[in-house]
Amino acid sequence: MRLAARHGLAVVSADSRQVYRGFDVGTAKPAAAERASVPHFGVDVADPRERYSAARWAASFDEWADAARASGRAPLVVGGTGLYLRALGAPLFDEPPLDADRRAAIEPVLAKFPGDELRRWVKEIDPARAHLGRTQLQRAVEVALLSGRRVSALHAEAARAPRHALRYLVVDPGRDVLRARIAQRTDAMLAAGWVDEVRALLRRVPDDAPAWNGTGYETLRRHVRGELSLDDARDRIVTETRQYAKRQRTWFRHQLRDAEVVWLDPLDPRADDVAEAWLHGRRSADA
Repeated sequence: MRLAARHGLAVVSADSRQVYRGFDVGTAKPAAAERASVPHFGVDVADPRERYSAARWAASFDEWADAARASGRAPLVVGGTGLYLRALGAPLFDEPPLDADRRAAIEPVLAKFPGDELRRWVKEIDPARAHLGRTQLQRAVEVALLSGRRVSALHAEAARAPRHALRYLVVDPGRDVLRARIAQRTDAMLAAGWVDEVRALLRRVPDDAPAWNGTGYETLRRHVRGELSLDDARDRIVTETRQYAKRQRTWFRHQLRDAEVVWLDPLDPRADDVAEAWLHGRRSADA
């Protein structure tokens, strides 16, 4: 936000949960004041019942980027959904035709398995995908079971020239600081009315809507239904978020090895200078 405000940029959200309308507190969407001061794209663009894909996000990106530039602002892509970011660098593979009825039957079955169990499966059937998040793990299992092909093999076959030249600024305060911040942010979101948001959403959003897959929402649904105390729900959300953050950090370390990356510790006194240097294409704040 500081970079965008200082240099007249627009933010394009690369967050797969912030696309859904109504799911606000638990996805840490930018506040109305933030969106008023800096234009945001990619937020509130899908109904909670829609299955919103990385391919759809990438297809929309050029429209958002053109709209930003038309208003005199360069687009700054912000967010941690790795599949969205990767989709900018190269097109996603063309998924083989999958039988719609079989896929509809298998989805709720896979949804019941813990993430660790899905990861164990993927280590056997497509090990190159085993480090990814739950959505990608489930997709790898679906494609393998219904098509007999590995997603990683399909990606390799579809490799083409990158769509965009990307430079990454990865903000990472380190594992211990991140763990503390996750707990603090969970408490802040609960204090901001996350439970009330879930209670209101339950009245109008079907239980099987894809938007519910955001971290913490299923746990708070269980609390609202009387299955978990608020303290237990809070502790589970902290644990789930820390596990997700670990997978994110692993993804960025492994997937961006050949990319142009600047790593930024936000607690570093020179953090703003490092971010400025990155924005202007310099490798260091001294360049």
